[in-house]
Amino acid sequence: MQKIKSLMARQGLKSPQESMADLSPVENLRIPSKEELRELREQPIDPQAEQEMIDSIEELYYSNDSFDMVQHELEKLPPELNLQELEEYRDKLKKQQASVSKKVADLILEKQPAYVKELERVTALQANLQLAAVICTNARRQLSVSKEEFTEASLGLLANQRRRQLLTGLLKSLRTIKTLQRTDVRLSEMLEEEDYPGAIQLCLECQKAASTFKHYSCISELNSKLQDTLEQIEEQLDVALSKTCKNFDVSHYTKVQLAYTLLGKTQTAMDQLHMHFTQAIHNTVFQVVLGYVELCAGNADTKFQKMQYKDLCTHITMDSYIPCLTDLCKALWEVMVSYHRTMQWHEEHDKQDTSHTPGDAAAAESDESVVDRSYVKKKLEHGLTRIWQDVQLKVKAYISGTDMSNFKYDDFIVVLDVISRLMQVGEEFCSSKSEVLQESIKRQSVNYFKNYHRARLEELRMFLENETWELCPVKSNFNISQLHEFKFMGQCRSPSVSPSRQAVSSSSPAQDELSLFQQFLQEGNPFELPTEKEEETEDVLASNGYESDELEKNVYQDYDSDSDVPEELKQDYVDEQTGDAPLKSASRETIRSKKKSDYNLNKANAPILTNTTLNVIRLVGKYMQMMSILKPIAFDVIHCVSQLFDYYLYAVYTFFGRNDMYESSGLGLISSRLRTTLNRIQENLIDMEALGETSGVHGAAEDRKEKVPSPHLSQMVVLTNSGTLYGLAQRVVATESLVFLAEQFESLQFHLDTMMPAAKKPFLQQFYSQTVSTASELRKPIYWIVAAKAIDYEQMLLLMAGVKWDIREIMSQHNVYVDVLLKEFEQFNKRLEDVSRHVRIPLPVSNVLWEHCIRLANRTLVEGYANVKKCSNEGRALMQLDFQQFLMKLEKLTDLRPIPDKEFVETYIKAYYLTENDMEQFIKNHREYSMKQLANLVNVCLGSHINKKARQKLLAAIDDIDRPKR
Repeated sequence: MQKIKSLMARQGLKSPQESMADLSPVENLRIPSKEELRELREQPIDPQAEQEMIDSIEELYYSNDSFDMVQHELEKLPPELNLQELEEYRDKLKKQQASVSKKVADLILEKQPAYVKELERVTALQANLQLAAVICTNARRQLSVSKEEFTEASLGLLANQRRRQLLTGLLKSLRTIKTLQRTDVRLSEMLEEEDYPGAIQLCLECQKAASTFKHYSCISELNSKLQDTLEQIEEQLDVALSKTCKNFDVSHYTKVQLAYTLLGKTQTAMDQLHMHFTQAIHNTVFQVVLGYVELCAGNADTKFQKMQYKDLCTHITMDSYIPCLTDLCKALWEVMVSYHRTMQWHEEHDKQDTSHTPGDAAAAESDESVVDRSYVKKKLEHGLTRIWQDVQLKVKAYISGTDMSNFKYDDFIVVLDVISRLMQVGEEFCSSKSEVLQESIKRQSVNYFKNYHRARLEELRMFLENETWELCPVKSNFNISQLHEFKFMGQCRSPSVSPSRQAVSSSSPAQDELSLFQQFLQEGNPFELPTEKEEETEDVLASNGYESDELEKNVYQDYDSDSDVPEELKQDYVDEQTGDAPLKSASRETIRSKKKSDYNLNKANAPILTNTTLNVIRLVGKYMQMMSILKPIAFDVIHCVSQLFDYYLYAVYTFFGRNDMYESSGLGLISSRLRTTLNRIQENLIDMEALGETSGVHGAAEDRKEKVPSPHLSQMVVLTNSGTLYGLAQRVVATESLVFLAEQFESLQFHLDTMMPAAKKPFLQQFYSQTVSTASELRKPIYWIVAAKAIDYEQMLLLMAGVKWDIREIMSQHNVYVDVLLKEFEQFNKRLEDVSRHVRIPLPVSNVLWEHCIRLANRTLVEGYANVKKCSNEGRALMQLDFQQFLMKLEKLTDLRPIPDKEFVETYIKAYYLTENDMEQFIKNHREYSMKQLANLVNVCLGSHINKKARQKLLAAIDDIDRPKR
């Protein structure tokens, strides 16, 4: 800088400050002399070298003006000085100085025109300032004159006017402030009136006004007070919002939503609303359960209020379980219907806002409003599932808290009914399948049903062991749909809908298409348990328990009074006032003219059943009712239904049909299908260990739980009295009640099939094809026992043994044994008539009885003929005469056609006339005859038309036939 200054001094230049000090408009700019310019130009011109020389200068030289370069260079000197080095360093510094001076000179020369131009501008500025000073002086002189000319009075008037205006504005402000001070009273009144939008609007206006007068010190305190009031309003608004969760009121909710809109907190309100719904669900269920627990606990010191809801549910007693569950569902319904109405409110208001907003205005609608609507809609839709999940969990905790295995059936059905309706509510509420509820109620149902079914099987065993197999006189048009347990089937409903709702919907068909929310949106509750009317239940029979026509009164003369019938038995009688058609129309055989073999008591098709049969049918109805309410356990229930039928069938077989003479009879009384069914029932259902029959085999305890001991026939039932045809009346009632039960199962097959899971339907089909359809097959073995004992076949054999068959004359008179046998049949027919006075004997039963008796009689005839030692052709003719006489008389006693085993006897008698070859072929083709009968046939023919050689051959053929059987 010193160099620059010296150079400027040499050129006669001054600094800008110095130039401004002595600047005059006429001063000439000094131009450097030619010598000075030449001196500078004489320096060697090498820009790169000069630049390198300048770059080699230390940075310290550029630092500031206070830098002492001499001191710096002296400090750099080494301790020992070298003259040559010093001179070289000095020359370097000189070169650096020259380069800098040269550079500065070039820059000065380069910037000189701009410098001159700037000096000219400064000169012009100076002239303008002098002119301005003259103008200011003149203005001050003018102002002094004006001040002297205007009076102070005039200026005072102006000042007073201005002050008046200020005071007027101040007064207005003070009045506004006074009004603001009094708004808290009005706000309190509006809050008491629940005018939340008006209160918020007023508060916001006050805040806006307060911000205008914030320069007043009193306003700052008022502003904070208004802010506190606004927060208080928000708190009361939140409380008002929570009230809509239980009792939704349109006007109330509209005020609340409008208030939140004014606050700009629509989304916050929706978040708070869902929190309140969640809290409402929790508080509601807790208070309901707590109320019942404290009511049942009485004065117990247990602090139930501090318990968790899940623990509280375990203290519900069996007596209060259903009322508590009903009230619980009612309370939850109120919450859900409030949520449903909340959604409806928002949907309606969205539509109104859209329809009332013109096209241009709708386009200009704020994005914030659109976002709020979208948020509210999504939040409400999402909340449906969330709220229903909370409801499910609360009800699940209640269901799981109590062991329902010991509940009464009707109580458990009510529980299933209520839960079914709740699941229907969930379906309509948010299209939920209610997996949580289904799983919990399924677990309880399976547990309950196992215990219930076990108890019912034991009860059925008790009924069977105490059953006297007397006829239960129901109406002739009796149908299971008349029973209370099957009422649910006649209401044309989906199996998933609860029975109680069907009772409601059936009474008002117009409401079938309405959902629960549509029916009970404004009032009522779907969980109100209907009180069933007595007229809808069953009733005892009129006219002493029988239909009023005189014919039936005469027929049932033994049942002329029901005064000795217990009340529980009367409940099994079924009224016919429903007008339903009979289960099956009368067949042609039963409506044609009466014949001797048709013992139907003039009751065209009156069902034959016992109290136990009715009990089984009622149980089936109850099981199906449970199945219709809770389809997930349908297979378990149908399996148990099949066990009821199996046990009844097995009991009837055990009581009346088991006999070791079946196989020896050769009549094929038990088919392979029936035998397989009986073996299956005995293996899967009957607990043989309880009878001590298989004491060596110890099954698993779990398997034995599923089995029932075999029933024993009541000692009051006598099956050995010949006067009653060995208990034929009881046998008819038992067998035909089983057949009737099978017919009822057939009528229920379609309904059971619709409720059965697809994967399990083969089980149902197998049950019907292998078990239900075999019920009528039990007639043969059961009635065969009667037929085998009703006629004295041994006496007939003895009488036949006393007849001489090797006669030489053709006889015209039949033998005495035929008359004796026919007398036996007449006596049998009379006994049948006696039995039919007490119990109607259906045509199929009489046919089976006659068929068995005739078949046994014919086989006895063949056996008697096979015992003959000697016989002539005339003897064979006598045999034919006896048999024809027997057939002729027999056809007058029975309508059975053709006569069973007629060919069996005739063929055997005629076989006597066969030649050797024909006899051999006869032996091979007629395996129905015993070896003894065939051998006797060969032996009797010996000597007449068969020689000894042929006899040996035929006997050998008989032995070949018998060998595979051994």
